[in-house]
Amino acid sequence: MSAALQRPLPTMSPEEFQLRLLAWFDMHGRKDLPWQQDINPYRVWVSEIMLQQTQVSSVIGYYRRFMERFPNIAALAAADTDHVLQYWAGLGYYARARNLHKTAKAIAANGGAFPTGIEELSALPGIGRSTAGAILSIACGQSQPILDGNVKRVLSRFHAVPGWPGNSKVAAQLWEIAGRYTPNRRCGAYTQAMMDLGATLCTRSKPQCKRCPVATGCAAYHANAVADYPAAKPRKILPVKRSYLLVLLDRRQRTLLLKRPPAGIWGGLWSLPEFDDLDRLTAWAGPHGVDRQRIRLLPENRHSFSHYHLDYTPVVAQAQNPTDAVMEANQALWYKFADFDTLGLPAPIKRLLTQLKEDYYG
Repeated sequence: MSAALQRPLPTMSPEEFQLRLLAWFDMHGRKDLPWQQDINPYRVWVSEIMLQQTQVSSVIGYYRRFMERFPNIAALAAADTDHVLQYWAGLGYYARARNLHKTAKAIAANGGAFPTGIEELSALPGIGRSTAGAILSIACGQSQPILDGNVKRVLSRFHAVPGWPGNSKVAAQLWEIAGRYTPNRRCGAYTQAMMDLGATLCTRSKPQCKRCPVATGCAAYHANAVADYPAAKPRKILPVKRSYLLVLLDRRQRTLLLKRPPAGIWGGLWSLPEFDDLDRLTAWAGPHGVDRQRIRLLPENRHSFSHYHLDYTPVVAQAQNPTDAVMEANQALWYKFADFDTLGLPAPIKRLLTQLKEDYYG
């Protein structure tokens, strides 16, 4: 702990904290985001899931398109998974979309009414305690604390809470503080204000402490130790996985796509055939209509996930007999380059195909 924190810490009551924060939000808070209009539990829920690990600026366009296509729980529940993933493609962390779909189907099967109890809502796929609290406070006016990344950062600094917030003991301490500071009135505004404060002023780097409405009560600011909180996640070296992605082209400007398994990375999305090594790719090539004399390796690329790096080498090949390729029902298809923008594809696959479309079909 910083030696500066040995000095007496400033004090600010929860009531004063709430008053200052809400006054700041009334003047400076964001109020024109699409999910802040026509507020209901469904709209808030979709926004909260999209905003997990994704910046607001990246979400806005996706949210509008998603809500236009799936305006309510019934519409989302009635859609097939491929269609939902198509509207999610590019946002990443696709388990969020699959869980969103599962939850919509579960709610629709149970009568269609959105749950308004914290325990019932928290138990649904992909929601959890903080997301449930955000939905119930913003859409239902309930006094429920939240603890997303922004709020963890604000409270860690305000109380100079040592340790990484992902640690269970540190998280328990932050939940206690969050509950103590959450008001009984204007709960939705308070929740949005906390998220806004973390997103716009109490940022991870270069926080604007002099503009913060609660800086006078912030222990980390008082000790000139804001950069020390919250503590970073203990670093670990990410493993590297290498693979070869086959871009199999035919004479009709089509490429072969395979549907990935529902679980795991890019689950349920359409992607290119993937192989652990070049020998397996070439062994697969012959029986599947690939001209092994016309295989070209492109430069290796890297795509990083939260738990490993994927170094992939695109391999472009020509199909001799595309109609003879083994095609399991609903698991493989030949797709025209001109049309792939309409299909749910992982972001790096879409970038690769976009470049190849320009190179081959300009």
